[in-house]
Parts: sequence; structure tokens; C-alpha cells
Amino acid sequence: MATSAVARETVFALRRQIAKIERTLPERLAAPAGERLRAGLGGDSGAAPDLDVAPDITIIRRGLAVASPDAFLPTGVERLDAALSGGLPKAALSEIHGLETRNAGAVAGFVLSLVSLILKGQALPVLWIGTSEIFREAGFPYARGLQSLFGIAPEQLLFSEAPKLTDALWVAEEAAKMTALAAIILEIRGSPQRLDLTATRRLHARAQNAGRPVFLLRQAGEAEPTAAPVRLIVSAAPAASRRTIAGPLAGSIGRPAFTVSIGKSRTALPGQFTLEWNPDEHRFEERRPRQPENSVAVVSVSGRGADPAPAPGTVVAFPAVGSFAAISPTIGDQPSRHERPAHIGPRRAG
Repeated sequence: MATSAVARETVFALRRQIAKIERTLPERLAAPAGERLRAGLGGDSGAAPDLDVAPDITIIRRGLAVASPDAFLPTGVERLDAALSGGLPKAALSEIHGLETRNAGAVAGFVLSLVSLILKGQALPVLWIGTSEIFREAGFPYARGLQSLFGIAPEQLLFSEAPKLTDALWVAEEAAKMTALAAIILEIRGSPQRLDLTATRRLHARAQNAGRPVFLLRQAGEAEPTAAPVRLIVSAAPAASRRTIAGPLAGSIGRPAFTVSIGKSRTALPGQFTLEWNPDEHRFEERRPRQPENSVAVVSVSGRGADPAPAPGTVVAFPAVGSFAAISPTIGDQPSRHERPAHIGPRRAG
């Protein structure tokens, strides 16, 4: 057992050295085909079982476990999923953070979008847990909006309103170990002391054992250490104009948009993305800044040579300036008295 532990430490040291050379994270190094890893699933006590690692399996925790691509919930946005090494973990605690109270609607909408992706092809309900304070401040989701925007039937979303935070945490821990729920949502306001690292570790362990995701919604709180492997910071993004056959409709409000930042991840670097939710197809789409239409110059820039001289134009002869005849009209060209306007008639002297 001591020999195997030394061998594992040697392999991990080599992985860290390779990751340092390749300028990447050790957790994102894929195991080669046919490699036999010994994952420490049982801690230091007892021998760890051998695991056959497929070529497409990615190590998400160094020396602790391996996970297949099916263990992640892809968002459908290629760049975001690549940054998260496949998406959000399905059997884990994920933190969705809103820095300000006014972002409560955006955070709730983003989580409902994730729930919509989870419930595709499932009939299991989702439990939303919160305190009376948070529901009084942010409100409840609208039932008709759930069906039209996210494809979630109202009977699939259950609510549990607890008077105190301790009660909400107890309900979340008990619900997290139930396989009869598709997902659990725990909404917390501020930065309470009871939501410490120990409480989030229990939620994360229950989610891993049940194989169900637990979303921790943090409204108007500071970023504190938690056991969640992933923390996403979500805020509302300006909505684009509604798309029509004739083009964008000016002055209209288009699809819901979110600004998503990776605040913490074990396998990803910080990044920011702007996502739009397609309520018709129930999927995310990334919004990228548009390139200017006239990005190429119409006239090519000249080389280092001298500018060509302008071509000569038509030469026109002008009369001499000093001649009185040139600047005074002839007598025959002057209008007659009856053609002359009245306001420019001759002045009378005296």
C-alpha cells in the first residue's frame, strides 16, 4: 500500500510538471488510452480499486476520481463548455452568484434555463428551497412563464419556504440525497455565517452520492469559500432587438440575455460570456460583438513611392480684371424702366 501511494505521488508530480511546461491545468490533462489509474475513492484507509480509464475521460480531481463526459451538463455554448471542460457537473454543488439584489431575476432566469436543459426527456420534479425573506424580496417564478419560456410544467417545480436559514439548509440536505428529484435549488440572500464551508461540503457530498445537481443561488452576497467546484457570476445583459424576417425590429425587446463570468473552477480559467436564451428551441446561444460592415478600406493605401501628380484639366480664359467693360454691363444689357423692380428705383436728390 505504501508503494502504491508513492507511485501515485510520482505520477501526480509528473503531471504537474507537464502541465507547467504546457501552461495548462493538471486537472485538464486527459489520461492516455489503456492507462490504469488507482483512484483514491476510499481515502487513505484500504487499497484503492483499479479503474479502467477510456481515452475520452478527463480527470476532474487530481488523484481522487475520474469522470466521463456524461457527468457534465453542457450549456450548448461551445466556448463556455470548453472552458468548463464539458459543462457544469451533474452530481455536484454548483454556485450561481448574483452580486446585487437587482440581478435576482437574471440569476433565477439563468438557473431555470439550466433546469430546462436538465428536464429534457425527464418527468421528475425540481425542488426550489428558500427562506421567507428571499421569497418576499425576489418573489416566485410565474407559472405561465415557466411553460412558455423554459418548457417547464408548473407541476414540475416545487417550492419549500422555510422561516429560518437553518431550516432551509436542513431541507436542502435531506432533499439532496433523494433520487426522486431531478435537481435541487437553494436560494440564499447575503452572506450568512451558517452557510460556511462545512455546510456546503455536506451539500456537495449529498449531491455526489445521489448523482443529482444542487444549485446554490447567492443573491447580493460576497464571494466566500465554498465546496462548490464551479462558481458562475450572473447578471442581466442588455437585450437585443427582436429578430424578424425583415431584420431587427427597432425599439423592441428580444430574447433574455445574461452576462456569465467564471468566478471559480477547478479546471477552467476566468472568463466572461454573453448568452441569449432561445425560448422557442430551449437552448443557449452566445452573443458575440459584431464586426463593422465597412471594415476594409475602399481605396487601397499607396506604397512608399511618391504620390502621382494630378492630371491637368481644361484651361479657361478669363477677361482682364482692370477693364471697365469686363466688369460693367453694356447699356443694351440693362433692363428697361418698366422691367426694373420698384424697390431699386433711382434715388431723387434734394
